[in-house]
Amino acid sequence: MTRSIGPELRHHWRRFSSTAAGRWLFSKALGKVVPYTGILGARVEVLAPGQCVASLRERRGVRNHLRSVHAMALANLGEMVTGLALMNSLPERARGILTGFEMDYLKKARGRLVAECRCEVPTDNAEREYILGGEIRDAAGDVVAVARARWRIGPE
Repeated sequence: MTRSIGPELRHHWRRFSSTAAGRWLFSKALGKVVPYTGILGARVEVLAPGQCVASLRERRGVRNHLRSVHAMALANLGEMVTGLALMNSLPERARGILTGFEMDYLKKARGRLVAECRCEVPTDNAEREYILGGEIRDAAGDVVAVARARWRIGPE
């Protein structure tokens, strides 16, 4: 596990989130810090302690041979929103790491997708495990996939 990124995430989000261009810039910067997630090209729309909402535009780079968004792109999006919801909530001197992950794919994902995770906000840096859920919905509001991520947090 690395050092606490919660305070830094909150600082940068407050700095950039007031405009669409700022949210785009925050999402691009996130992709530079977390390169694999950056490949996805998702945009963080809402980031608050205990909540993250991100969108993903369907495009060739995330499609599979069935003309829908690839399962692993959906998993990456689910991991991203669960991680940001929790990491953004971490108090000083707390850190976290993903220790398990599952996905359920309910229907083909097409068009613009929105992923959301809400979670409990940790009040201290005591070592514990959180199991977080994230739903990914299509433009019609139908749930296309559900992520379940197991995160362990603890002191730096």
